[in-house]
Amino acid sequence: MTRMHAEVETDGALVRRLLAGQFPRWAGLPIDPVESYGTDHDIYRLGDDLAVRLPRIGWATAQAHTEAKWLPRLAPQLPLALPVQLARGRPAEGYPFEWSVYEWLPGENANGTIGDLEQAAVDLAGFVRALRRVDTTGAHPRHPHGRGGPLAQHDEHVRRSVAELGDRVDGDAALRSWRASLEAPAWDGPEVWVHGDLLPGNLLVVGGRLSAVIDFGGLNVGDPACDLQPAWNLFAGPSRARFRDELAVDDASWLRGRGWALFQAVVALPYYWDTNPGMVRQASHAVAQVLADRSPG
Repeated sequence: MTRMHAEVETDGALVRRLLAGQFPRWAGLPIDPVESYGTDHDIYRLGDDLAVRLPRIGWATAQAHTEAKWLPRLAPQLPLALPVQLARGRPAEGYPFEWSVYEWLPGENANGTIGDLEQAAVDLAGFVRALRRVDTTGAHPRHPHGRGGPLAQHDEHVRRSVAELGDRVDGDAALRSWRASLEAPAWDGPEVWVHGDLLPGNLLVVGGRLSAVIDFGGLNVGDPACDLQPAWNLFAGPSRARFRDELAVDDASWLRGRGWALFQAVVALPYYWDTNPGMVRQASHAVAQVLADRSPG
C-alpha cells in the first residue's frame, strides 16, 4: 500500500497475527488488502463479510472510538448504510495502535460509478438532511480547526498550500474564490451534525445508486455548509443544482460550502502530490469545479 506519511507499515501477516492473538475465531479467514486512495487507514477484507481497519498514523486513532460511540446512534435515523464496528483490538505484535473489525460494506466508491447523478443528488441530500436533524446532545467538542468550524481558521493553511502549488493551479483565481467564501456571512443558526468528509471515496455505490457513507473521522457538530462539498467534488450542472435545491441552500451557505470544498482540495494537493495519485485526481477535479463555478452565492 502507498506510503504517504511518517507512518506505520502493515501487511496481511500482521493482520493474521493480531487476529490470532485477540480474535482467534476470525484468524483462519482469507485476508486481502483493499486498494483505495484513503489516506489514514490500511483496510483488509477478512473473508466475505468482514473488514479490518488499521490506522496508519496517530492522528487517525480516535476514529474507531468516535464511530463506536456515535454510528449506532446515528444509523437508525439515516437513509444510507453506515459502517458497523464489531470489535476493537489492542496494540500488539509491534503494531502501536488500537485497530478494528467491521462488517464488510459492499459496493464501489462513487468515482464514475453512479448511474443517475440527479438521483444521487436527491439521495445524498436526504442523508445530509437526516444527519442535520439528529439530536446533538452529548456531542464531543469540536477540536481546533475541526470540520464545521469557521472557515477563517484555515486561511493561513489555504494560502500556504496555494503558494506551494505554484503554477499547478490558478493561484489568483483560487484566492479570489477563497476570499469570497471568507467574506460570506457566518452561520448564525444552531450547530448540527456534519460528516465533514463527503468525498466520492467515502460514498459507496451498489447497482449505480448510493448505498452507504463511510469514514466518519471528521464527524463533528458545526456549520451545515461543511457538508455541501459534494456539490463540487461529485456533482456538476443539473445534479449540482438539484443538490442545492434539495437542501434549500441560501447564498451565504453556498459560498461557505464552496470554501470548504476548495480548502480540502488545495490543502490535499501539495501534501499528496507525489504519493497518492487518486487523491490528487479527486482534489484537482474539485479545484477545477470550484474555479469554474459561476453560480451566485
